[in-house]
Amino acid sequence: MSLNKSLKILAAATLIACAGTSFAQGASTSTPSAAKKELIAKMIQLQQPGVENIARMLIQQPVGQMMQGAGQALQTQVPAEKREAVAKAIEADVRKFVDEAVPLMKDKGAKLSAATWGPILDEKFSEDELKQLVAWLDNPLSKKYQQVSPEMQNALGQKLMAEAGPTLDAKFKTLQQATAKNLGITPKPAAPAASAPKK
Repeated sequence: MSLNKSLKILAAATLIACAGTSFAQGASTSTPSAAKKELIAKMIQLQQPGVENIARMLIQQPVGQMMQGAGQALQTQVPAEKREAVAKAIEADVRKFVDEAVPLMKDKGAKLSAATWGPILDEKFSEDELKQLVAWLDNPLSKKYQQVSPEMQNALGQKLMAEAGPTLDAKFKTLQQATAKNLGITPKPAAPAASAPKK
């Protein structure tokens, strides 16, 4: 998936998640009041941690996929005695890329969020609804929950992969084999595992 397509999908998903529970009836056709503009600005400010998470995810997802492919290539294409040095070089390049790209994406996301979300918030929410949302998002308990939420998601993701990962790996290998067969490609046999020395 391209970075632009990932950005569009994640931005849409984030807007849906942020929009939450209720929508104002009908579209706003007038210029928002000064009070509503302030509420919209506050909403956008309160959503900046989410913008930063989107920025980080947009960088980490393709980098993770690339690293997975690099790991496979490292095992099959690089002589064993050079693997550690090559792996360290790749890791350094990736770290440098992430260190440069994430702040860039955060900065762009912060600038784009006002122009992107402002009109949507104006159209979909009344001033009263925005007051309620700001009060909820600015509440210390809500902030605490938002801080803990990534930890909860990460914990669930790890347990989910531990439980379902082996089954998915087997199914994915079967899918790869079926796809290769349909394409008329003979897949490379897997490298034999090193056997333990016989006693």
